[in-house]
Amino acid sequence: MALFLALILDRILGDPPQLWSRIPHPAALVGQVIGWADRRFNEAATSETARKQRGLILIGGLTLGALGLGRLIDGVLDSLALGFIGNIVLVAILLAHRSLIDHVGAVATALRQSNSSDLEAARTALARIVGRDVTGFDEPKIVRAAIESLAENFADGVVAPAFWYALFGLPGILAYKAINTADSMIGYRTERHRAFGYGAARVDDLVNYLPGRLAANLLRIAARLTRGARVAHGQVAADARQHASPNAGWPEAAMAYGLGIALGGPRTYEGGDIDGAWLNDRGDRGPDVNTIDAAISLTNTAWLLLLVLAVLFAGAMALVS
Repeated sequence: MALFLALILDRILGDPPQLWSRIPHPAALVGQVIGWADRRFNEAATSETARKQRGLILIGGLTLGALGLGRLIDGVLDSLALGFIGNIVLVAILLAHRSLIDHVGAVATALRQSNSSDLEAARTALARIVGRDVTGFDEPKIVRAAIESLAENFADGVVAPAFWYALFGLPGILAYKAINTADSMIGYRTERHRAFGYGAARVDDLVNYLPGRLAANLLRIAARLTRGARVAHGQVAADARQHASPNAGWPEAAMAYGLGIALGGPRTYEGGDIDGAWLNDRGDRGPDVNTIDAAISLTNTAWLLLLVLAVLFAGAMALVS
């Protein structure tokens, strides 16, 4: 039941900026450790092999440290009369549904307040949630990129942490967040991080394997419930296999078919251009700002389905115990 309440709390409060202006967010603390390790160990390495080895040691140390910290916090909270509430609050902090919806919604708001000749505000809002070069993006490209980010981050910012908490409690969700933060910082195929971030990227692929597919199925069911769209598992699987990521393609493909639009395609990152495959190749490649609203609605329905799963899981665990 803690997961159910944490999902609700995150949906209501999100990440209050006034709170994190006074104390550092847990992910920011992990990020500081990773940044220090990147400067201290990656820059000092004299070969690709040494960088890869040091990166593997880093991700192993982060994972073990997060697991240990989770067990320690679990023990402390268990000894407190209101420890259950502390557990719920901590898990809610590590979920990101409300902040994800807010950030993607901000792109739609900026688009509506812009005109076709000046989309800079919308590009700025988009740049906050994607890692690609958004220079010169027109409205359809902005919309597609925002929806792709929404789908991918629903998987790794909401479904995955909930999944690992359900299985392993605080140690599971803390370890997942450490791994995912490392991947977001050093898991890129750039000259600097290709070797050092290898371990982070591979471990992140592993821990997102099941959650990515779960998120895709939640979005498929949500599309049927809200839009009457029949999204076949085979369609999603076939397109997902063409994606550069072994996991991100699943929720993105489910979202593309659910909305009747094409996602993916060629894109530019800091590490260079990627000639990505189109997901739902026959879908509309020129979506407008209203499609972002539809994508948010679809994601909110998928979140409700996740909420139902949390209740069912809690009930099953209660029966087993």
